[in-house]
Amino acid sequence: MPEPNTDAQQEDKGPGTEHLSHPAMALLRFRKPLIILAHIVAFAASLLLSFLVASNMEIKQQWLLEQFPPLLFFVLLVKLPVFALFKQYRGWWRYVGISELSGIVRASLVSTLIIVGLWFLVFIREEGPTIEALRGIANVSQGVFMADMFGTVLILSGLRMIIRLYYEEFRTVEAGRLKRFLIVGAGNTGETLLRDIHRMQVTQYEVVGFIDDDAAKQGISIHGIPVLGTVERLPEICENRNIEEIAIAMPSASHQELRRVIQVCEGTKIRFRTVPSLMDIASGKFRVSQIRDVDINDLLGREAVQLDLDLIEAFAKNKTILVTGAGGSIGSEMCRQLCKFNPKLLLLIEQAENPLFYIERELRSTYPSVALEAVVCNITDGIRVDEIFRRHKPQVVIHAAAHKHVPMMELNPGEAIKNNIVGTRNMADAADRNDASNFVMISTDKAVNPTSIMGSSKRIAEMYIQDLNRTSETHFVTVRFGNVLGSEGSVVPIFKKQIAQGGPVTITDARMKRYFMTIPEASQLVLQAATMGKGGEIFVLDMGEPVEIVQLAKELITLSGFKAGEDIEIVYTGLRPGEKLFEELSIDGEDMQQTRHPKIGIWMNIPMDRDKLRASINQLVEIARTQCHADIVGKIKELVPEYIGSNNGNSTSQ
Repeated sequence: MPEPNTDAQQEDKGPGTEHLSHPAMALLRFRKPLIILAHIVAFAASLLLSFLVASNMEIKQQWLLEQFPPLLFFVLLVKLPVFALFKQYRGWWRYVGISELSGIVRASLVSTLIIVGLWFLVFIREEGPTIEALRGIANVSQGVFMADMFGTVLILSGLRMIIRLYYEEFRTVEAGRLKRFLIVGAGNTGETLLRDIHRMQVTQYEVVGFIDDDAAKQGISIHGIPVLGTVERLPEICENRNIEEIAIAMPSASHQELRRVIQVCEGTKIRFRTVPSLMDIASGKFRVSQIRDVDINDLLGREAVQLDLDLIEAFAKNKTILVTGAGGSIGSEMCRQLCKFNPKLLLLIEQAENPLFYIERELRSTYPSVALEAVVCNITDGIRVDEIFRRHKPQVVIHAAAHKHVPMMELNPGEAIKNNIVGTRNMADAADRNDASNFVMISTDKAVNPTSIMGSSKRIAEMYIQDLNRTSETHFVTVRFGNVLGSEGSVVPIFKKQIAQGGPVTITDARMKRYFMTIPEASQLVLQAATMGKGGEIFVLDMGEPVEIVQLAKELITLSGFKAGEDIEIVYTGLRPGEKLFEELSIDGEDMQQTRHPKIGIWMNIPMDRDKLRASINQLVEIARTQCHADIVGKIKELVPEYIGSNNGNSTSQ
């Protein structure tokens, strides 16, 4: 829980109050007066101790009755407002740290300088005014003031430390058997996590040690907890020390560094935790101690996308925007991203009513000021599509609707043609007829040298809107990218479900690799590419380095606390119809043109003659109604010569 910021909050509640008894909660209402009273007692004790030190620990009637009372009155008049100025009556003593202790030192030094200055001006200089009641102060030894300054620092610091130690050492309750805990990262975050663990109300962890690759930290101890070794020694240390959980306390670590820790620990049957991001910690949204399980997104995610927000805002603000496939993984995220730029109206087009219901409900809750309309529509219904365009006149169209499952479309090839080609044609023609300014089609890496019905259908859809762009006032662009993490039907959710069921995890081929991108990153780059398009371009997103599917499966098994091959088996099933071993998606090469954004390229290609293209598409659509795989494949090869699918429903692997 973040520390309170205002006096009102400090007086009423604070971190850790959830476990306090009713009498303790009642005392919190008078916390500030009690703190001031504690300071008064501390000031009196410090001054008394200072007189004893100056008198060689002898109690003499002269200073006890004549000097101490008036000087205490004088000291309180100075110290109380000075310590208030330094905000010493606010802090939550249970969480005292260096900043609070330095505040005590500063307040003590300033108040002592003021006391000594006033004492010199009022009581030492002969021409200065005198107050009969305070005359005895004039004979006070100057050593008393110096001793009082140090005594004030020691007593007030000691009070705070006693409170903190009370909560951390004596008020904690052990939650049964403690889990043996290892912290990776012996830096500031690791040290903060250790302190937070020590002051938990209910002790859950026994911190065994730290792990850090910094050679200078090897062998040292932090709050009595040793640095046991480097990341490479993790398996050995975990086995020898019976470690049950590992916290990766490196909020600024790259995804590659996180993956290295997980890969080194493969097969250790340990639960992996991580701390919140630096941004969340700095903003006060989360404390370091609010650790969470490491997710596969932490390992496969990439650096934050740098966007030209001004361009995107100009593209989306006060526009009527239509998104197809609004209930899907990409379509729904596109809607979330667009809502941030305050469109005039956002039309959610989706044929599946349940996903549409949920995304509309979410957006209305999160963005109540954005006008939304949920529209149930099958994009293959040209009459329905035309009616929507005539009524709303959308200026921007984001076309995310498509059938994407490769093996499923091999079994139902006519549906891939109908949805991916006919649906796209309906949407593009309606945008053209109704003077939309921009049309963005979301495509796939499987359209590159396609081996599947799905990939080739998306390639033909690309060709159609590129051709339409040549004569239309609408700017038609296409954006290609690969797999997105967590999307419906993607490999990660499937693996997670298989692991939860005890296995086996099924992989088509040990050599298979795929590109991965987070859904938010893909959606943001789609918007960025849309702002850059002049019409006719096929934008390709930089997907980074491909990931070995076998390694991905092993990391998911490790994160789940199991050992691959022992607790969870990995079974290879062989390539399914239409699948590739390796996807092809690069923004480098002779057929690629760079853009001003480092993660976006433009694929250069030679367009087909319009009459030939449209006639061939019409013939393909007619053939698709028969659902004959061989005939559909034969016609696709005329349109897409690079398509290498086979006529019997099987595909050649690459």
